[in-house]
Amino acid sequence: MISQTEYLKARARAVEMMQQAGIALTPAEIEQFEVADFGLSRLDEIGLEIVTYVNTERVCAKELVLFPWQICPEHKHPPVEGRPGKEETFRCRWGEVYLYVDGPASAEFLGRLPEQHGEHLTVRRQIVLRPGDQFTLDPGLWHWFQGGPEGAIVSEFSTHSTDENDIFRDPAIARAPVIEE
Repeated sequence: MISQTEYLKARARAVEMMQQAGIALTPAEIEQFEVADFGLSRLDEIGLEIVTYVNTERVCAKELVLFPWQICPEHKHPPVEGRPGKEETFRCRWGEVYLYVDGPASAEFLGRLPEQHGEHLTVRRQIVLRPGDQFTLDPGLWHWFQGGPEGAIVSEFSTHSTDENDIFRDPAIARAPVIEE
């Protein structure tokens, strides 16, 4: 749970990062920015800021903003209503993002694990994305990602998004943000 003040501060910070990266937002997009703390109340460490441009029955496009070293926790996108899980392509627009996916562990590990909940970040195949780099995640693939030293902005292009159905390794996570007044 985050407070309204924390939400507004995080939203302003994410919008400022996008403006510095030259990514234009409409006033309506700024207003509907999602700030997800995943129910852990540790937004600077584990969280994600999201603006969704479109989410139709077939396609979805979002911008994901990660503050420096902020983690989107390990999860996968399961099949929903007879459709395969979400397929998504991440394209780094600004900064650096460390993406970890299921598969053989990489020799080098650039990420930073948090003191709490780090045991739930289990996959270690590392893909480093810098501006212009992209990677496509197959449906059902366990993954997590972290902003680099300056944070990151990542465009997500995917099939229909049902993130409310995501499965997280950490049972303490709640996907839907709760903002207290």
